[in-house]
Amino acid sequence: MAKELNNNGVIQFSDLNDKKVMAIYIIMLIAGLIISFLVLTPFIYLILSSFKDVREFITESTIFPKSYDFKKFIVTWNNLNFLHYFRNSLIAVFGSVVSAVFFNGLLGYTLSKIKPKGSRLVFALVLWSLLIPSTTSIVPLFVNIARLNLTGTFIPIWLSIGANAFFVIVFKNFFDDLPDSLVEAAMIDGLNNFAIFIKIAIPLSKAIITVITIFAINNAWSDFLLPYLTLRGSNFETVMVRLFNFRNSASTEVVILQAVLFSIVPPVILFLIFQKRITQISIAGGIKG
Repeated sequence: MAKELNNNGVIQFSDLNDKKVMAIYIIMLIAGLIISFLVLTPFIYLILSSFKDVREFITESTIFPKSYDFKKFIVTWNNLNFLHYFRNSLIAVFGSVVSAVFFNGLLGYTLSKIKPKGSRLVFALVLWSLLIPSTTSIVPLFVNIARLNLTGTFIPIWLSIGANAFFVIVFKNFFDDLPDSLVEAAMIDGLNNFAIFIKIAIPLSKAIITVITIFAINNAWSDFLLPYLTLRGSNFETVMVRLFNFRNSASTEVVILQAVLFSIVPPVILFLIFQKRITQISIAGGIKG
């Protein structure tokens, strides 16, 4: 007996009886496999090359290593003191998530429900800021950070994620769907706007907060330029900054590959856990748009 299949997709199980549909399905399947292979090849090559020794990596052109010795990774982890830099990255990520949810959510709620005078102009400026590359503002941003004596701290990294135009738009679109009757009922009960945001809007936004958290974690973990400018030379360097400094040192290519592998494992695990939710929010956003 054939297993029950999900009929909510574009191609249903009964459609496969048609030869044309079956041919299209096979072509799509082959194309998907080819794309998956091309995407996964660099990651697989990185893993396999990390097991090689220096001579094997430089002189031999084989893909697979001769042995799989996990002790090499332990030695690299200890020599680079990666636990310290992982801890710094986790601190940066945690503060970034809190800032991303609180500040962007607060502005999104204000533009959606409170709508003070000039809110349309503010929202237009938020939209226009998406057209400006973030690197063009890095110089004045760093100058202001230096004037405020915030270099060598995580505060600039936290606040940079807390001022994300994309997150503001996502929150605003979500809050637009919340019934105004909830806000009005809360005001009748004596709550002010900030209390409504904390006690009503945030608890009802768990789905969108999860999505924002995923993106904030990925952005904060993989960010290099701002942590490099603000944390370089301090005891708070993140994993990405350490990798850059380590790359310029007298280290072998294999050890560098092992260090790169350490840095990409957390985002990969995060994506594997939440890939379904990321896909759902992307589809929902495309349909709504």
